[in-house]
Amino acid sequence: MMMMRWKTLTAAVALSAGLMAGPVLAQELKIGLSAEPSALDPHYHNLGPNNQIAYTIFDTLILQDENQKLVPGLAESWKPINETTWEFKLRKGVKFHDGTPFNAADVVFSINRPAKVPNSPSSMIIFTRSIAEMKVVDDYTIHFVTKAPYPLLPTDLSRVAIMSAEAAKSGVAEGMTTEALSKGEGLVGTGPYKYVEWVRGNRLVVEANKTYWGGKPNWEKVTYRPMSNDAARVAALLSGDVDMVENPPPADLKKLRANPNVKISQAVSNRLIYIHLDSFSDPTTVGIPDANGKNPLKDVRVRKALSMAINRQAIADRVMEGLGQPTGDFLPYPMFGTRKDAKPDKYDPDQAKKLLAEAGYPNGFSITLGTPNDRYINDAEISQAVASQWTRIGVKTKVEAVTKTVFFKNRDSHAYSAYLAGWGAGTGEMSDPLRALVATPNKDKGMGTTNKGRYSNPKMDAVLEEALKTVDDTKREALLQQASKMALDDQALIPIHIEVTPWATRKGLSYKARADQYTFANGVTRN
Repeated sequence: MMMMRWKTLTAAVALSAGLMAGPVLAQELKIGLSAEPSALDPHYHNLGPNNQIAYTIFDTLILQDENQKLVPGLAESWKPINETTWEFKLRKGVKFHDGTPFNAADVVFSINRPAKVPNSPSSMIIFTRSIAEMKVVDDYTIHFVTKAPYPLLPTDLSRVAIMSAEAAKSGVAEGMTTEALSKGEGLVGTGPYKYVEWVRGNRLVVEANKTYWGGKPNWEKVTYRPMSNDAARVAALLSGDVDMVENPPPADLKKLRANPNVKISQAVSNRLIYIHLDSFSDPTTVGIPDANGKNPLKDVRVRKALSMAINRQAIADRVMEGLGQPTGDFLPYPMFGTRKDAKPDKYDPDQAKKLLAEAGYPNGFSITLGTPNDRYINDAEISQAVASQWTRIGVKTKVEAVTKTVFFKNRDSHAYSAYLAGWGAGTGEMSDPLRALVATPNKDKGMGTTNKGRYSNPKMDAVLEEALKTVDDTKREALLQQASKMALDDQALIPIHIEVTPWATRKGLSYKARADQYTFANGVTRN
């Protein structure tokens, strides 16, 4: 029986009863989180739940607005002064939460630190590895020298939190350890909110930084409550226990929208939901037992057939309840590097069968589709729908749905010939998914880090690498568009949809929905 983890009986009962009356909101904002951070060290784990807390306590040199446009942060301005050198002018008069002044020394410490943090599950070094040298011109001017021309440096530096070098001092290479920072020791930033306490599994509390350079924060105090259970999270909103929740389940959205005491905010995100296929293994491949020892996925006609067999609109309407935008690209238009004319493959099961026959599989074959069942919106349900549609064209599909911890371990060990996953482009532009998902895996170059189908197209790689060293925006965008078209014409992976991310707030509040899917307390305002 299909797992329906988004079906929430408790929430439905509460919805039918209507929102319970609660006290007038004080200056405290209570947020129900769908996932708790793994640590408070801002350089330890490049993970959404961690980043949204890090960017609340800390600032970056350059900020990203709700559409991921770069705007000044701790740097007031930045510009290239030659092919490999960028000049950053820092903001004067900024103070850390402990009152110490911010200057270039804090930037140098913070940019150097990710490479020193041990045991990082997903290192922030990907955002600093292009830097060969930092030259401090004065307390408020820094020159970043890159190893090669690198136009994405400003975008990368919008992801690296700036810590207080003084507060984070300790006797180890990285300064304060991840463990110490997660206890609040040395957790000193310049952001809109200051750390108060973290009780794992219960609450994370921050308070307003009343001297914040960006203006007075919207709330005196913010309490984050981890609530991974969908029913509990929505019920907490409806009972007044929290004022806002992230990721309200799709099954409840219709009733939530109809409730006059609830407001839904949503935005098309940067997160692609896709299927990766093993186009590497031969003569045998995992999970395909009846293809005479061959790997049918190496044939582009088979990959195209599997794409054309998917009814994306039906999945968006029936499985996603409108929270999926069918796509034929890695990112939604008009993000940088996307193509206005990129369309999803047409749903055409008859043509899919013809392609399979042309490729030598008129009777199809069997395959296992791996998927997490607790990572993306309705991930297991999407996989079940795809499996049903593939089976109709003769590709008899079994779904292996497991918890995300097991899934990612299996995926990384190449235990699946086909798997469903998601990718959120933290940079908000095309080179991010191209580098991670479809570039030929090359650890030294930082390419193909999440290309577990091990797809390889040297011609596409060459265009992408040219884009990554092209400083001129117009030329770089054209190269990225060319690279993405090459990859998708070759069915490097199968794009399904872009997630549409919802938030729900109590009456009287609204949230400025974000493409990066982050939940920021300072984005919540009174109507």
